[in-house]
Amino acid sequence: MSQPVQLLTSGGQTITGQIVPMEQHHYDQVNTVWKPMLMATEQPDAGWIWDYKLRQSQQEERYEAYVLDVDGFPQGLLFIETQWHRSHWSQRWPLVYVEAIATAPWNRSDIEQPPWLKRVGTLLLLFARQRSIDLGYGGRVGLHSLPGAEGFYQRQKMLEHGPDPEKDDLVYFEYNAISA
Repeated sequence: MSQPVQLLTSGGQTITGQIVPMEQHHYDQVNTVWKPMLMATEQPDAGWIWDYKLRQSQQEERYEAYVLDVDGFPQGLLFIETQWHRSHWSQRWPLVYVEAIATAPWNRSDIEQPPWLKRVGTLLLLFARQRSIDLGYGGRVGLHSLPGAEGFYQRQKMLEHGPDPEKDDLVYFEYNAISA
């Protein structure tokens, strides 16, 4: 599975990337290039263990790990669960749950001004939404936001359900089904 995407550079140039399944070489690049930058800038996701997520996606059918790749280098990461999560709405519809989503340090406005690539997180969320459609879930996607990222999900028009005491009071967001 591969999906081409169009990104915009800080200089206004359009470039093409691919959202592809995560492989070991992607993890190696994240671990050697991203991780030191995330640790140095004290990012809340600096401690995420992407090799574990990669192994889960290879060993358990319900997990999937993807990379937004540009010219052989990861610009964003997405880790989703596709079978066990349900909507927070009373109907409890199945949905794709975003376990983790991250952009490369140079694509984050709190690290790099301006970020090198724009729309990385948005394109990964749209991909999760497409996976939800593919699975027959109607585009439903849910996630818990890291502190400070809530505004991003609000701008993506995700519905906010408030802090979740079962997830360290992280704010839960959800996309409803896409109307036909």
